[in-house]
Amino acid sequence: MQKFEIEGLFDFLNKGVSAFHSTAAAVEILEANGYENRPETAAWELVPGGKYYTTRNGSAVLAWRMPKGTLTGWHVTASHSDSPTWKIKELDGGKDAVFARAETEGYGGMIMPSWIDRPLSVAGRILVRTEEGVKSILVHPDRALACIPNVCIHFDHEVNKGKNYNPQVDLQPIFGAAGTTLREVLAEEAGVKGEDILDSDLVLCTREQAERVGLKGEYFMSGRIDDLECAYTTLWGFLQGEGKEDGRGDIWVMFDNEEVGSSSRQGAQGTLMANVLARVEEKLGVTREQSIRACTNSLLLSADNGHATHPNHPEKSDPAHPVTLGGGVLLKYNARQTYTTSGFTGSAFSAICQKAGVPVQAASNRADVPGGSTLGNLLGHQILIPMVDIGLAQLAMHSSMETASCIDAEYMAKAVAEFYNTPISQPKDGEWKLGL
Repeated sequence: MQKFEIEGLFDFLNKGVSAFHSTAAAVEILEANGYENRPETAAWELVPGGKYYTTRNGSAVLAWRMPKGTLTGWHVTASHSDSPTWKIKELDGGKDAVFARAETEGYGGMIMPSWIDRPLSVAGRILVRTEEGVKSILVHPDRALACIPNVCIHFDHEVNKGKNYNPQVDLQPIFGAAGTTLREVLAEEAGVKGEDILDSDLVLCTREQAERVGLKGEYFMSGRIDDLECAYTTLWGFLQGEGKEDGRGDIWVMFDNEEVGSSSRQGAQGTLMANVLARVEEKLGVTREQSIRACTNSLLLSADNGHATHPNHPEKSDPAHPVTLGGGVLLKYNARQTYTTSGFTGSAFSAICQKAGVPVQAASNRADVPGGSTLGNLLGHQILIPMVDIGLAQLAMHSSMETASCIDAEYMAKAVAEFYNTPISQPKDGEWKLGL
């Protein structure tokens, strides 16, 4: 097994400035490890033991290893590529005699004031007219293009007593002096004509790079830790899978749009994973009965970060179940089943973590605080595989800059690598057979 390096995670966080860039970064890693692209629009040639990936919308990606024998089950991890940010409505901006503007609206449930008074850039894709149709081009100018300026305290003496931010009024960015547009800047960046840009999918992104913090460098800060930390560490673990178990296939998937409900075609409620499974099973000659048996004999890790107990506000967390940075991988529970972990699925993952020497923390909200949800519960509407919700502890979730633990990232990577190399099956309902 390779040694996990935190710098690899930092590189992934720095590159993942939009869901499209996160997917491109993942594809780069997959191709470097011998995975071949299988576009959804093409006929697929698949061989036993083959390594493949496909993308959807350029913002979601699924990679898999073909089983070498009769299909018996799957190891799966799922994460997401998107983070809360500001979506740019259109390239040519609002009318302003002083500033270059481009109106935005919020994407996901963010901590709004964390975006104020910091240098921002733009990332995403532009859709460009060509002689043959339309081409998608990723853009991310490597410089500060915008800021969201605060109102000075002299005009708002009550600001430090709390403020109700109106995103239409208080949080619109400026892009410099009037006289140019974002369209012109991005056209120059991409080497195309401004009039050939037909549309775009663009967001604001922070300029800060991921870096260690703490007296011993034990923590790190970055934008987009939720959920690119889980995306990268599960991908790293997936790539350590040796594929020794005949009949078992391995899947790694990074969906888009989790932060806004996963209901898009590239989200967990879409058909990406169901479609890939159907096409793979057809190539394998799998019957409907075999398909159901294989899914029942599988386990899926829904990987999305959770909340550490806050040092200044421990009262926000369940005092009987503190969650600490550096305390290990989270097993996330919720009585309403918005997290998919049950005693049954949690026990299997806990046993695998014990085998890997990885500590596990049980994570659940206070009884008087409604629990969150993530992609596992929604993916379960499409796929009947038993699931467990896991994650890593972090602070300031949904801020433009978040904080997490370096050792926790290594814990997750090791646990997932062990997962992909542990035979799993259900000899009967309610029992696991694990190759521990």
